[in-house]
Amino acid sequence: MTFVPAVSGPVPGLEVGLGLLIARLVVGGYMAAHGAQKLWGWFGGYGLDATAGFFEGIGYRPGRLFVAMAAGTEVLSGLLVMLGLLGPVGPALMIAVMIVAAVTVHWAHGWFVASNGIELTLMFSSSAVVLALTGFGSLSLDHVLQLTGYFTPTLTSLVIVGGLIGGVVGLAIRSPQVQES
Repeated sequence: MTFVPAVSGPVPGLEVGLGLLIARLVVGGYMAAHGAQKLWGWFGGYGLDATAGFFEGIGYRPGRLFVAMAAGTEVLSGLLVMLGLLGPVGPALMIAVMIVAAVTVHWAHGWFVASNGIELTLMFSSSAVVLALTGFGSLSLDHVLQLTGYFTPTLTSLVIVGGLIGGVVGLAIRSPQVQES
């Protein structure tokens, strides 16, 4: 007779998958909601028209187009992260839009969100990098659809670099602000 020890605790790997699921739901959910505030005025946001005026004031004209692009990117990246779909694509989109927000809106206000600083954009960006590098885990659509093998370290790195480049391009297309007399 052979003694087989009982398995104690959760199924190996399930803890990591559950931890990543929680992180994805929080980070992705808040990012999608952040975009929904701009697009549709949900969750106390101002909606497309009011946000367009703000965007024009920081050099993104026409405002409605740039709000739609930025907020659409936020919603899409958040949904991809929440679902755990398409590996580093959602995180890279999140990184791109957060680079633009950090530099154009928050940088001049310091580190912390209490003064409208870069704290929130840095938290979203760093979380996105972590999720891109770790993968979405066993409780993701990527895992269910067997897509995880496609996201090699090289491809993941290239997609993250693409997000960084997207952020820089987003800054480069900004029109100079008009100084009022």
